[in-house]
Amino acid sequence: MKVTIAMAMLLLCIGTLGFEIVIDRGNDEISPVAVVPFRTAAGLADMTPIVEFDLARSGQFAPMKSSNMLSFPHTPEDVAYRDWQVLGVEYVIIGDVVETTTTEMSITYHVFDVTLERRIHGGTVSGPRTQHRAIAHLVSDEVFEAIVDERGAFSTKIMYVLVQGRGTEFPTYQLQIADSDGANVRTILESEFPIMSPTWSPDGTKICYVTFETGRSTVVVHELATGERETIASFEGTNSAPAFSPDGKHVALTLSRDGNTEIYTVGLEDRDYRRITSHRGIDTEPSWTKDGSSLVFTSDRAGNPQLYMVNLRSLSPKRLTFFGDYNARPRLHPDGDHLLYVHRADNDKYHIVWQSLDVEGQPRILTSNVLDESPSVSPNGMMVVFATRENNRGILGVVSLYGQVALKLPSTQGDVQEPSWSPFLPSNLTSRDI
Repeated sequence: MKVTIAMAMLLLCIGTLGFEIVIDRGNDEISPVAVVPFRTAAGLADMTPIVEFDLARSGQFAPMKSSNMLSFPHTPEDVAYRDWQVLGVEYVIIGDVVETTTTEMSITYHVFDVTLERRIHGGTVSGPRTQHRAIAHLVSDEVFEAIVDERGAFSTKIMYVLVQGRGTEFPTYQLQIADSDGANVRTILESEFPIMSPTWSPDGTKICYVTFETGRSTVVVHELATGERETIASFEGTNSAPAFSPDGKHVALTLSRDGNTEIYTVGLEDRDYRRITSHRGIDTEPSWTKDGSSLVFTSDRAGNPQLYMVNLRSLSPKRLTFFGDYNARPRLHPDGDHLLYVHRADNDKYHIVWQSLDVEGQPRILTSNVLDESPSVSPNGMMVVFATRENNRGILGVVSLYGQVALKLPSTQGDVQEPSWSPFLPSNLTSRDI
């Protein structure tokens, strides 16, 4: 049984630290699930709402309200499949949260397929009580993978630029990192000068961005653990749009050091700058292919912004986009076969679209706002975060590639822009299957 949009929209607003998440578009066919309120020891945080909302915002599931449940099992033996079959539920998740020490906690959970009437997965996740949100996200990741057979990305982070006082004489810019649901916001850098184009290293230990603290555009690599920063480009003219190579050893970026705006790569160890493009047009916004052999970039060499791919060995570019007079800001999908970018539609609205790298076909439109930009895809390839505007404010939007559920993440503090989704990150939590 599938659920309708009306059922999928039961979760309308869920507050998190710094953001209010709003589900404003649902899908006609997503799987109904029941996250039974976890049995939680006194004094421990209730992680049920976190897991429930993780599954809802994935675009794959519609969690049932607890008030509509017929039973509340806490052990596998308590699960009565007929109760859930009557309600049309496809999957049931139960959990038991206990205190293991004065500072540690754990949750034991089980996932059941109601149609097949069997348990399909179970596990235990343990960690510090202060990290209950991280524990809940890891449970969500494992539940998601057990059902969808794709790795969950709820334990990842989203980086973005928060602008406060936009339009005033003294705006401030903050580079922030938050959980994928907007909670646990951490400010990495605060400046009175613009911060642009933040991006993650493949292992998630470093970030790279453009700052204007020195009075000119400067590309900086920033070590997250230590806060150490290193300038990799601060030439006269343009220094912008950095992107780490898949092996993390190089950065592709846009420079005008030789007089025209071109794509370069630079080795992070040897500082060897290599010019990749050579054209009188403006070449910018490079993005690496999955195998690191090529770059996709934006160029106006055809008279308007279009996307091109250049092999790093032959340096011979080929055009990728042919529909519309504006296609820009390319980002490769983790599968290596698809491309996401900003496309101006016939109605002069800017949308996030995706298309195959191999087939010259019509791009598929994913978003429906007036000014959508800066797409960044989750490491499992299931969701895309992007910047957009609402009520004359910059906000973040999230759209699922397959379930077509759209969310908005308006900040409670200012304008949000330039999002970047992290890779999968290492965890200090303990997890085991049971």
